[in-house]
Amino acid sequence: MRTRARRAVDRFNACVLALRSSPRLGKVVSRSLTVVTYTGRRSGTTFSIPVGYRRTGDVVTIGVAFPDAKSWWRNFTGDGAPLTVHLDGADRPGHGLAHRDAKGRVTVTVRL
Repeated sequence: MRTRARRAVDRFNACVLALRSSPRLGKVVSRSLTVVTYTGRRSGTTFSIPVGYRRTGDVVTIGVAFPDAKSWWRNFTGDGAPLTVHLDGADRPGHGLAHRDAKGRVTVTVRL
């Protein structure tokens, strides 16, 4: 059974995805938010989630807020894993690699 927190996150993600598709706000929102699609290591299930990002050339950096409360980024530990990032109106394949620094902050670096 899904928890209230999980349902709240799902509703929030649905709202973010709707904003990205909005004719009025889509371009503004898409400058800092994108959708990452990946396959879970253990489950084999495909997931698509909205994330905040920064892009420099062919490198996309995703900061994971509250990483201990989230599990998606763990799919990219070790050698990392393939994923797709929606940028400039198209899905771009890449390879994501998660890193946790000494202060516990987590970033996922994607090389397109």
